[in-house]
Amino acid sequence: MEFTKGHGTGNDFVILPDPDGALDLTPGLVAALCDRRRGLGADGVLRVVRAAKHPEGAALAGEAEWFMDYWNADGSFAEMCGNGARVFVRYLVATGLAVPTDEALPVATRAGVLRALVTADAVAVEMRRPRLYDAATATLGGLALTGTAVDVGNPHLVCGLPAGLELSALDLTRAPEVDPAVFPAGVNVEFTASADPVDGTDGHVLMRVYERGSAETLSCGTGACAVAAVALRDAGRDTGVMAVDVPGGRLTVTITDDSCWLAGPAVLVATGEIDSTALPTA
Repeated sequence: MEFTKGHGTGNDFVILPDPDGALDLTPGLVAALCDRRRGLGADGVLRVVRAAKHPEGAALAGEAEWFMDYWNADGSFAEMCGNGARVFVRYLVATGLAVPTDEALPVATRAGVLRALVTADAVAVEMRRPRLYDAATATLGGLALTGTAVDVGNPHLVCGLPAGLELSALDLTRAPEVDPAVFPAGVNVEFTASADPVDGTDGHVLMRVYERGSAETLSCGTGACAVAAVALRDAGRDTGVMAVDVPGGRLTVTITDDSCWLAGPAVLVATGEIDSTALPTA
């Protein structure tokens, strides 16, 4: 099985080329590939398939040639992945499956069609504008933190830390507890703290995240968008540019009246072949 390994600010993915949708990708195979000791190791799998050849992408084939079939590390599906989309687009361009132009490149996802702009140093993807819709609570080690529920094509809960509590002190080895009635499909939980201003932005936020299906990751693109939207709201703004620092680096989020742009590095680090029959559950 051919693969490429890539990451966006440390959020890493196994990329599987499957243009015609012939690969028998199962939850067990995905989990085995993402195993960091017995597989390749990743936060998720990106299958590169033509939209017309994937049952969930066929309806979008008239708008985008390629469908991002994204799976979490535990073998579950996700509607959207911001960093994954940026790495996916970097792969399309690097392998000649897409040609960068001044026009934004469309990519189909389970959350709809997004657009991407590619430069040598960064990939920016345009997604839906985050929707802030409710207050909810996450409980972590007996600490209850109230946050804001945000829809970015997938669900998020953004919890700001109270004064005196450092992000580094949080134990994210276990999933935060949330109300399943509020988040029946699970939720990505972001913990945030404000930071010193960054030139050219309207604010600066530090973030850690526990992703459903993947545990704590070094970065979450849609999570950064959710965090930026909450930070702008708290500053009395509807639009603006936010710098969001995650353990894996910095992402820049630009929220406009009708969309959200996520920008940052997207890097391909290795290509090769793996014997899928040697994986523990393949």
